[in-house]
Amino acid sequence: VQLQASGGGFVQAGGSLRLSCAASAFAFRDNAMNWFREAPGKTREFVATISGGGITSYADSVKGRFIISRDNDKNTVDLLMTGLKPEDTAVYYCHTWTGAIARWGQGTLVTVSS
Repeated sequence: VQLQASGGGFVQAGGSLRLSCAASAFAFRDNAMNWFREAPGKTREFVATISGGGITSYADSVKGRFIISRDNDKNTVDLLMTGLKPEDTAVYYCHTWTGAIARWGQGTLVTVSS
């Protein structure tokens, strides 16, 4: 199982970024896919999830600003982040479960300047 995240970078407050996660070696279309983030000095927290059928849910802190989407033909899941705030600065991780095993990507850093 591989989860390869990309798209992080440096952006000013109010800007936008799109993160992407490329998945392989599991039944992607059957799996809910998630984004988490870990800010400096804080614990990893849930950001957004999308079911295999496209049902989405978001953390309150990003609701209305972030959109999660997936392409089951390309085995990718994206996170479009708009209206970015300095408090969104974190390493963002792609995640899924395969059976009882949590699978994590390597993380991609997003830095939002004020």
